[in-house]
Amino acid sequence: MDLEIRNLTHRYDALEVLRDINLTIASGQIVCVVGPSGCGKSTLLRMIGGLEQPSEGVVNQIGSPPEGSLNPLTYIFQDFALLPWRTVSGNISLVLEGHGLTKAEVAERISDVLERTRLTEFSGVFPKQLSGGMKQRVAIARALSVNPAVLLMDEPLSALDSQTRELLMDDLVSLWEREPFTACYITHNLAEAVRLGHLVVVLSRRPGEIRETVAIDIPLGERSVDHPDLARIQRKLWDMMRDEALSADRQLANA
Repeated sequence: MDLEIRNLTHRYDALEVLRDINLTIASGQIVCVVGPSGCGKSTLLRMIGGLEQPSEGVVNQIGSPPEGSLNPLTYIFQDFALLPWRTVSGNISLVLEGHGLTKAEVAERISDVLERTRLTEFSGVFPKQLSGGMKQRVAIARALSVNPAVLLMDEPLSALDSQTRELLMDDLVSLWEREPFTACYITHNLAEAVRLGHLVVVLSRRPGEIRETVAIDIPLGERSVDHPDLARIQRKLWDMMRDEALSADRQLANA
């Protein structure tokens, strides 16, 4: 299933946050959205997920969700959103409730995503016993358990230290290589964007408009930390954003 965003504009009263966004998120692609603070990245994601209605424009779902999809659009947040009184398996099973699945079907889905995210041995552990990186793995496993058409990822690694962030990026690449998924990935971290994105969308400062889209055709599995082409693309993105990031900070300070 593809997502087609057409002529999307959003305002909060007189404040225009996004302006005339046109973007296609193709099946099997990770599209990373970057831009200065306050440019409307998270607002865009909320409208894609149906949590907010745009002032103008539409978000169309083109095609059908994958077979067995329980929730076509599924969020992964930066704060993990795990229930502390439920085990790892219990947190995953939460999103499978109310869908008419048998106990065997629920167990099969949980077992599958635990294996894919290398969490099988932690199935009975509670969140307080896990590191931040492990908690985010649980959140990823929970999202994958509903077999979504599109993952909506709102700065999922921003709460983690740099070493853990690198490990989680490796995990996401491994998951995608094993079974390609579709994602809209919001981040302020350009290193994440060039490591994970098939397409990087650069928004201007508020009101956010698409300034440029940068396609990266290097296979995900070949994108090492010190890949020279990735470093070049990252510098290009930063050169494009530097002045607007400074202006955005001043704009927010004076708001």
